[in-house]
Amino acid sequence: MNGTNVSSELLARLADELPGFPTETRKAATYVLENPQDVGVSTVREIAEAARVKPNTMVRMARAIGFEGYDDFRAPFREEIRNGTASLPDRAKWLQDLEARGEMGALYADVVGSGLRNIEETFAAISEEELRAAAHTVWHSRQVFVLGVGVMNAKARYFTALAATGLKDLHAVPRAGSTPADDLAWADERDVLIAMTTHPFRREIVDAVEQARHQGVKVVALSDSLASPIFHGAAHCFRVAVDSPQFFPSSVALTMLLETLLSFVIAQASPNIVQRVQAFHDRRHRLGIYAEKS
Repeated sequence: MNGTNVSSELLARLADELPGFPTETRKAATYVLENPQDVGVSTVREIAEAARVKPNTMVRMARAIGFEGYDDFRAPFREEIRNGTASLPDRAKWLQDLEARGEMGALYADVVGSGLRNIEETFAAISEEELRAAAHTVWHSRQVFVLGVGVMNAKARYFTALAATGLKDLHAVPRAGSTPADDLAWADERDVLIAMTTHPFRREIVDAVEQARHQGVKVVALSDSLASPIFHGAAHCFRVAVDSPQFFPSSVALTMLLETLLSFVIAQASPNIVQRVQAFHDRRHRLGIYAEKS
């Protein structure tokens, strides 16, 4: 579990009270302190069995530090998993626990709700002026590099595929068989890099952003924390909410931000952007890419 959350405060209280507990209660508390990752994903019976005590001993342990029962004690741990602050294995185990208990309806609501909250939280912190400024930087650059690895690479390719209908000199990096460092080797102050990474931050992204800044490239940084290393020295920074009950960060708000940024770019572009978009789609029709209506 995260070291700065509510569950950690409960564990600290439990550790303080541990010496005064009866033998069996101390045994239960010791197991919890040594295996906090089990609390949010285990029933009282499961964790009692793992601790080799009776279920009512777990209940007494919870009551000893002020809770009505084990479920109340467990609630903050489950909330952290639901909010995405627990480790990936913890969250995966929690999802399977929901299925086992027939609570998939709650998961459905949590996934949809977290996606909507992420969008609201992300855009509530971004002003029109900030988006305008970033879009201006993108439009007036010679080349646009969009950097992401892993799942984020798919987002980079998504953005460039959309933008390519009207913009030129777009590059989703790293390219197949290449590295971010090589792809950015000849970029300079005339270019812009849109970089994306979320916690835990990928080293190759952090290094590539630093390299780009040293070469004079303007950076538009998208990340989930104001402490993200790619925000340092970036021309434009956008914090993206990624909380999710899933075992991976949500990319719903990131996708919306990329689409919105592109919309601002097109809105600020020169009038011939309309002709470019039309020519792009006319070409697709001529090549038979689209299935024409019969």
